[in-house]
Amino acid sequence: MIPDAQIYSDDHASYGALIFHDHDTVRHSHGEYVRGKVHSKGMESFWSMLRRAHKGTFHKWSPKHLDRYVTEFAGRHNDRCSDTLDQMANIVRGMVGRRLRYRDLIAD
Repeated sequence: MIPDAQIYSDDHASYGALIFHDHDTVRHSHGEYVRGKVHSKGMESFWSMLRRAHKGTFHKWSPKHLDRYVTEFAGRHNDRCSDTLDQMANIVRGMVGRRLRYRDLIAD
């Protein structure tokens, strides 16, 4: 986790077991959806984008590589305000010095 990250979520009970550095919630169960900067629309947008990618582009995800898909779309989500050329440059910068060989991709 990023040390200075601010985490916003709804009041679902499952979040109670997680320990966040800076965590605030909106109470969907009480009809509250936004309180100042606190809302869950960013995460809802991320999950929606990930689901659309699964249905529209990547039709079958293996559990083995699920973290790779989520990481890719987290990067896209975090870079969504940049223009296309900056997004492409960021992708290329992230690729420098990295390589995924086919034998590593299919290994158990």
